[in-house]
Amino acid sequence: MSEVLKNLKVLVVDHSHIIRRTTETFLQREGCVIQTMEDGFESLAHLSTFNPDIILIDVMLERLNGYQVCALIKNTKDFQNTPIIMLSTQDSLFDQAKGQVVGANASLMKPFSKDELLNAIRQHIKV
Repeated sequence: MSEVLKNLKVLVVDHSHIIRRTTETFLQREGCVIQTMEDGFESLAHLSTFNPDIILIDVMLERLNGYQVCALIKNTKDFQNTPIIMLSTQDSLFDQAKGQVVGANASLMKPFSKDELLNAIRQHIKV
């Protein structure tokens, strides 16, 4: 268990049950507190009650896509400084640029390893 990540609150929003469960398992083993959602619209409704330290958002979501969810979160006073990592199956410069335009702090290519996930999170949390 990592002391750096212990009790870190992570919101994971992904349409894939496998990605949500894998991410949850990786991060719980590090002592993180996890909330998972499969829908971007629903995640916005629970944002204030969970108050995450970092958010992982899939680009491909139902109703609102990940870019829309990211932009809405970044335009909210309470969460404008919360780091957001976009999760995508495509590693194109266009997707990375689009993520940056809406306020994402980084992107992570799916599928990712435990080390890739932990390194991406550590780069964006305040210790």
